[in-house]
Amino acid sequence: MNRVLWMLVLVGSGSYPSDGYCVEPTSRFAIAIHGGAGRATSSGEDQQKVLRQALTTGVEMLEAGQSSLDTVETVIRILEDSPHFNAGKGAVFNAQGTHELDATIMDGRDRSTGAVGGITTAKNPISLARKVMTDTRHVLLVAEGADKFAEQYAEDPRIQLVPNEYFSTELRKEQYERIKAQRKQADRDSMGTVGCVVLDIHGNLAAGTSTGGLSNKTFGRLGDSPIAGAGTYADNATCAVSCTGIGEDFIRNAVAYDISARMAYRQESLESAIADILSNKEHPVRGGIIAVNLLGDIVMQFNTDGMSRAAADSTGRLEIH
Repeated sequence: MNRVLWMLVLVGSGSYPSDGYCVEPTSRFAIAIHGGAGRATSSGEDQQKVLRQALTTGVEMLEAGQSSLDTVETVIRILEDSPHFNAGKGAVFNAQGTHELDATIMDGRDRSTGAVGGITTAKNPISLARKVMTDTRHVLLVAEGADKFAEQYAEDPRIQLVPNEYFSTELRKEQYERIKAQRKQADRDSMGTVGCVVLDIHGNLAAGTSTGGLSNKTFGRLGDSPIAGAGTYADNATCAVSCTGIGEDFIRNAVAYDISARMAYRQESLESAIADILSNKEHPVRGGIIAVNLLGDIVMQFNTDGMSRAAADSTGRLEIH
């Protein structure tokens, strides 16, 4: 059966094969990654090296038939472990001089979602978010409750606990001190959120986003990254989306879900939906968006000075910016 027709049957029936994957896998896959919109937080060469590593890993997993969800988690872990992005190691400081991290992961098969916000000790927030999705009946855990939840997995190699100082880097300390001296928040120094969207060979979409938030943010502030429908979204019937930029803009406009809704209800193309949102003057959204649809089309757009990004698919497309 044709892959697209098979997916339409699944969507229309509201059911999936017993293992959750299409029974007739194809060789088609697509993956896109972002390392944040706005001004680069480190040299472009450093960021591109890590993006290349993450992209290569993702492509290898997809070629081997691994799931979109596993690929998203693994790719984002690589970015979280790098000091060159505002996620995991290298996260910005909040106004109290500590780090609070957010992440979401979403499965396009049934919109299953896990998210954490304001966590302080989990080395890889994206993996803790996945535990929320798989091991609880909830979607979002935050702050002390999320940190306590992480402690339950102290023996799990994917949920390593670290002191909060682990996330600090000299670059972030310098930014924090400069912003404090200027007595204002610097959005451009906050960019560097990471994200990944994937279509696997089974026809399934997934998305994930991870961030340290805004530099010098008020203690307890949450942006769009831990909010499904704002900064992250995935639905097999439409697309997978990950956003980066000024989180408040993406929350106010429910950006990630809006892209999917435009495709479902107005039959807009993925590219058109994203372009309209990022160019809207009445409800401005500052940042960038990466997305992939159920056919494997990749879109990466931004309205800031730049966005570190990378993409690849089964046709041989390979680009890193």
